[in-house]
Amino acid sequence: MPKLRPYLQLGGLRHDFPIIAEMVAPNSRVLDIGCGDGDLLQFLQLERNVDGRGLELSQTGVNASVARGLAVVQGDADMDLVDYPDGAFDVVILSQSLQVLHQPRGVLEQMLRIGQQAIVSFPNFAYWRVRWDLLRRGRMPITSDLPGPWYDTANIHLCTILDFLTLCDEMNLHIDQALTLSRRGAAKPIGKMPGWANLAGEQGVFLLRRG
Repeated sequence: MPKLRPYLQLGGLRHDFPIIAEMVAPNSRVLDIGCGDGDLLQFLQLERNVDGRGLELSQTGVNASVARGLAVVQGDADMDLVDYPDGAFDVVILSQSLQVLHQPRGVLEQMLRIGQQAIVSFPNFAYWRVRWDLLRRGRMPITSDLPGPWYDTANIHLCTILDFLTLCDEMNLHIDQALTLSRRGAAKPIGKMPGWANLAGEQGVFLLRRG
């Protein structure tokens, strides 16, 4: 994991934040989709000095972000990205939100229309602990990345690392970086063994651009 400055050594820091920050060039124009209360956006401002904007569905998240001085508006990624002009951002980020979208492929297309690059992170449903929990209990798994019961979750399009690689291929997207994160946040390149990464990685993190 990249070394953080002392004031960012926070116990609640999500594992993918420093990995995402390493993918973002300093002073970039960034749009964070599904930014919640603005944790990642603020992190990127402090670490990479980005010109950051956020799009968040919940009014609670928007209010919390604005209270922190962040430029965040309320909107639905499935419908509202069409309102952004082509090439408006250097990087568009979708962090841990791919699985809650109604139209994930359409959102990816919009992300790479309005941004030069896109960063996507998501929980890997093929992670070995998920497979083992499903095999052992015969019920929908509950993990640190998938914490809610099936009847009380926003997740509607769970996918695996192999599923996402296939989608990128179908969309003719170029993958600049492809990483897995372990349960403890250790990052490893997916490399030439995606099947093993699909088993061992709790999260997938991808840096994309148009092919």
